[in-house]
Amino acid sequence: MELKSNKFKNFFKRYGALALAGVFTVAIALTVALTVTNRDLEVSTTDLAFQLPMNNAEVIRDYDENYPQYYDILNKWQIHLGVDLTSNTDTSVMSVLDGTVTDVYSNNLEGNVVEITHANGFVSTYSSLADGVLVSEGDEVTKGQKIGEASNTAGKEFDDEIALHFMLFKDGVEVDPNDYLDLGLK
Repeated sequence: MELKSNKFKNFFKRYGALALAGVFTVAIALTVALTVTNRDLEVSTTDLAFQLPMNNAEVIRDYDENYPQYYDILNKWQIHLGVDLTSNTDTSVMSVLDGTVTDVYSNNLEGNVVEITHANGFVSTYSSLADGVLVSEGDEVTKGQKIGEASNTAGKEFDDEIALHFMLFKDGVEVDPNDYLDLGLK
């Protein structure tokens, strides 16, 4: 037993400092890695000041991911992952933030649509725009820049009512625009 004990002591006399240095190096590397990783995951939206997509607008159908709403045109119930806005005084539609137009398209359900990619993983979509959209794919836009006019081109939601269907995505997932836009009094 004494022989094994002496070997153990001799090993630590020779390599103990190296083993201790290795343990400390690994501990420091893990601390740095975890600190940097956590810092990268933190995203602040306090630097982003969203503008309303329409002036003098009122909400005619709010975002609701929990309770399906009935759509006469589609004759079915479904959740509403956007905000529908209308205005009697100004149908202009503006970009809510600076960004790049990443898609402009049209179909029977959504009407004319503009998609804008913004900083920090945000993407906004503006549906039911009138013909003659003012931006094209690849255009850089600024917050408040007019991109089109609200209309009734979306067959999915609006019979003859002029309105905008606005959606907001964060990292590819629909989010409630009310969390970022001041729609409380609308």
